[in-house]
Amino acid sequence: MHKQGAHILIVDDELEIIRALSRGLTAHGYRVLTARNGEEAIKKTFQNRPDLLLLDLMLPTISGLEVCRRIRAESNVPIIVLSVKTKEHDKVQALDLGADDYIAKPFGLGEVLARIRVVLRHLAQNESGADPKVEIGGLTVDFGQRRVWVDGDEINLTPTEYDLLKVFLAHRGKLQTRDMLMEQLWGSHSRGKTHSLHVHVAQLRQKIEPVPNHPRFILTVPGVGYRFEVEQEG
Repeated sequence: MHKQGAHILIVDDELEIIRALSRGLTAHGYRVLTARNGEEAIKKTFQNRPDLLLLDLMLPTISGLEVCRRIRAESNVPIIVLSVKTKEHDKVQALDLGADDYIAKPFGLGEVLARIRVVLRHLAQNESGADPKVEIGGLTVDFGQRRVWVDGDEINLTPTEYDLLKVFLAHRGKLQTRDMLMEQLWGSHSRGKTHSLHVHVAQLRQKIEPVPNHPRFILTVPGVGYRFEVEQEG
């Protein structure tokens, strides 16, 4: 099992499906979060920032389509729909609202795992701007598996630390102002989080820098922000 797999939110009102998917995904190294209705799905998406949603359409309180609509208004998190609705217009409607893929119920675990890999690989390529694996000095990041190594040893990052590293690597070599970083981490509601940004940068340095007090990767640009150094990139 991977030490640190992608974080997946399973949204379904059928307990047996949640249990089966949770067991299967956990066995393949993914971290799992669950929700039983639409309101809970939206809340957990914005609180926990999962890497991908497996979303049923027929949910209590708020439909899966409405969940998709609301999440897409503020987030690009990948969404794979799981539904008993198999008519073409149902699929089209879900995809038009921003779903990335559509799997009809009943489904096999192998198919779900394959679709997850494809969506996460596509996301990794978009975020990294090139190869889904980046190696810079002793730092290695596999975006597809959401895994990070320093000098060959795998390290565990919090969701915010990983997101911050992902932003730095997507714009490596370029100046990122504090406002730019906060916008990419926390969206339009990031005002007043400058101290939080500094704390997360410090924590990330502690985990990836050989000498955190004299960083070689995350360099401070005084009074402006940060730049991720690329001189060590292989």
